[in-house]
Amino acid sequence: MNHPDQKVTGLLFGSFNPVHTGHLIIANHFVQYTRIEEVWFVLSPQNPFKTDQRMLGEKQRLELLELAIEENPAFIACDIELKMKTPSYSIHTIKTLQQKHPGRQFVLLIGSDNLEAFDRWKDHEEILALVKVYVYPRSEQPASRILSHPNVSLVHAPLLEISSAKIREALTQGKCPRYLLPDKVLRRIEARKHFQSRGQC
Repeated sequence: MNHPDQKVTGLLFGSFNPVHTGHLIIANHFVQYTRIEEVWFVLSPQNPFKTDQRMLGEKQRLELLELAIEENPAFIACDIELKMKTPSYSIHTIKTLQQKHPGRQFVLLIGSDNLEAFDRWKDHEEILALVKVYVYPRSEQPASRILSHPNVSLVHAPLLEISSAKIREALTQGKCPRYLLPDKVLRRIEARKHFQSRGQC
């Protein structure tokens, strides 16, 4: 049972490959317009549904994430999954965080596009029993029985069509994805030549 004095903390899971402006806008919306006081960006080493995706290294992705959020005290980079067995599953991470931080009430933040696959998440019913789930729009709203669960709430956050995949594609093609990710993150990507960036911005 949640205690009223617990700090309400949103968990935004992702590979952040790389982190982009859309992630930050959504996280800020939750802090400003819901009970959430902090958002923890949980960096995933391997998404069980994206095992064939080419990933920037864990340390590089964490470095870019920390760079992106360093000026916002309500944003925290969480690297707990980098220390856990892979592939990483949200249920294991949530349980570990609850054990380590009993003074916090964790809320899972997911995009509406994840609803279609949510019943394929490992122990998804236990997740719904352990934490509240806030769903934000990603595209056309899919029908899902998950939405009727008492611990699931729709949040009318901005609809943003920004993806890490499109940013990676732009960088490899020598195009400039300026404004799609924080400028300091873009500069670091260019300096380190991540994603074969040609430094054209």
